[in-house]
Amino acid sequence: MRYVIKERFWSWGDKYYVYNEHQDPVYEIVGKVFSWGDQLSFRDMQGNELAYISQRLLSWMPCYEIYLQGELFAVMRKKFTWFQQKFVLDIPGPNDYTIDGSFWVHNYAFQRQGRTVAKISKAFWAWTDSYGIETVKGEDDVTILCACIVIDQILDDQRSD
Repeated sequence: MRYVIKERFWSWGDKYYVYNEHQDPVYEIVGKVFSWGDQLSFRDMQGNELAYISQRLLSWMPCYEIYLQGELFAVMRKKFTWFQQKFVLDIPGPNDYTIDGSFWVHNYAFQRQGRTVAKISKAFWAWTDSYGIETVKGEDDVTILCACIVIDQILDDQRSD
């Protein structure tokens, strides 16, 4: 499946839309305007919350929690590296994703159990952050899309430091 995530240009707080390959909006991500750390709600277009993303404060490296139906489902951590970006999406059991990418060109690959299951690339010449995502059939697209939002949040925080 192919998706495009686009950040809204003018909005209070963080707001993203996710479009399918036919340019139809399928999800929206809305951030709380005033909160300690990032707090984002991942919703379908009818307003039903599918996931909730919360930044864990006071951690050495950036860390976010992803909740599904009110229960902690996964923890996303940025790993310490010099020139590459590396993240781990820790899901209970042997289902973890490792996400490796280039700091310079903003391309990332999600790997699970030794195989690539998703690829992400950032558009450079856009007014707002825009990402193209391609997932392998049978993968949990909502979890992968949530992880893409977390990566964007972490990289935005790094740019503003």
